[in-house]
Amino acid sequence: MQFETYPFEKLNQLLEGITPDTAYAPISLTIGEPQFTTPQFILDALHGHSTLLNKYPKTEGELVLREGMLRYLDKRFGLTLENSQIIPTFGTREVLFNFPQFLLHEIEAPVMLFPNPFYQIYEGAAIASRAEVIYLTLDRANSFQPQIDKEALRRAHLVILNTPNNPTASTMTMEALQTWVKLALEYDFVLLNDECYIDLYLDQPLPSLLNASIEVGNPAFKNILTINSVSKRSSAPGLRSGFIAGDAEILTRYMTYRTYVGCASPLPLQYAAAAAWEDQAHVELFRQKYIRNFEVAKEVLGIEPPEATFYIWLEVEDELAFTQTLYQQFNLKVLPGSFLGREGVGKGYVRLALVYEEALTREALERIAMLYNTSKSK
Repeated sequence: MQFETYPFEKLNQLLEGITPDTAYAPISLTIGEPQFTTPQFILDALHGHSTLLNKYPKTEGELVLREGMLRYLDKRFGLTLENSQIIPTFGTREVLFNFPQFLLHEIEAPVMLFPNPFYQIYEGAAIASRAEVIYLTLDRANSFQPQIDKEALRRAHLVILNTPNNPTASTMTMEALQTWVKLALEYDFVLLNDECYIDLYLDQPLPSLLNASIEVGNPAFKNILTINSVSKRSSAPGLRSGFIAGDAEILTRYMTYRTYVGCASPLPLQYAAAAAWEDQAHVELFRQKYIRNFEVAKEVLGIEPPEATFYIWLEVEDELAFTQTLYQQFNLKVLPGSFLGREGVGKGYVRLALVYEEALTREALERIAMLYNTSKSK
């Protein structure tokens, strides 16, 4: 298999040989990794169950974790799911990579659709699945919304949506999600929404694709799946706790496949994750931090905040030159948008991850503003 170089390695290559100004302390806004301390109650649950390291974890996850995830879905989205409609996963990166391989294995000429730009694991999964890729291009002209191509959907076997979106920070409405559910039923493809940023909304709570499925009369979630993770919402990426939920018929077969994958979460991590999924109060505290960071971004850069995520998709003239100059003059790293897209998509943008406390975020944005405002005035 021939995989594309990962964006962060491309960044290292782009910046190789450049000496940054050490008058500035280094700051990196490249990785979507929350820099806030994981809440103490999650750490306590981890420590309190550390003696369980002497036991093998079950592939399907402990009941305490499943119940915590199901209660989360109930409290957050008003969804009442059965055990057969959810599978705990080792974060979401692994499921995004191996689920398409499971789903598409028996198909002679599989076709995947996913957004462009995108989280690169989608592309890796397509390569590993031998799938033809059709891009759902997100750009300013379409307000960063996936456009419907019925000819492509007739050929599709798996469509991945990602709302709230990484990297563009765009969101889809309930009406748009309902349309996509109807299309999945009409053209008989599996529709999966990556919802890892769904709790990081700035104003109104955002609906799940599962809510949209119910609204259009598909309460059994035929062909419909979502994934989610505690990494962003709980500032706990090291817990590696995620889930895939929806169509029970698909998940029953996928569960059998997973027994061979060997990616069960250690028991102490499962108990800590269960505590994280159960609680919404700590998520609200983190959400307020991100809201404040976007307020600072509006003040410093003059940009309008998105509806969700912690990303800014910042438009610049030349994203590669901007990234190099920013690093050289201000010792600050951002991620060029072209590293996150294909076929020219992402050019003219850089992604900023506002994952720090307010003071450091302001410092980073003020450095960016010195270059950004200069480039805009030319």
